[in-house]
Amino acid sequence: MAANARTAARKKTTARPPRQAAPAARETEPEEDFEDDDAAAAQEAEAEGHFVTALLADEEIRVVPPGAWRQSWQSYLRQGLFEAFAEAIVHPEDLELYFEVDPTNDEFEAFVEDAMARSGESQGKSRGPNRSTRRTRKR
Repeated sequence: MAANARTAARKKTTARPPRQAAPAARETEPEEDFEDDDAAAAQEAEAEGHFVTALLADEEIRVVPPGAWRQSWQSYLRQGLFEAFAEAIVHPEDLELYFEVDPTNDEFEAFVEDAMARSGESQGKSRGPNRSTRRTRKR
């Protein structure tokens, strides 16, 4: 009988309080019309004022700190699109200097490491997932 009593018992609920009307909209000054920036301009505006200086072949160049690099920018590197990557991370006023230097791979790697060091970030190495400490059972 106890099992039937449990299944027959229903959870008691209380009625919800009635919803209140939404508060009246406050009168505010009309918003200014802003033109929509394209994606590049929006990214540049986001990064404006947020740069570190790093050495590239003995030249100081301002770049977005590596921790703020977008995944799409890093995909440029994976695809070998170094110019597109540079356009994304290098300060617009230093971009011409970056292309004049035309860094070697070693210089570019040192440049990225310097940017990380100066921004207080470490690249680190991913060791991948840890192996399980449990042994698998042989059948």
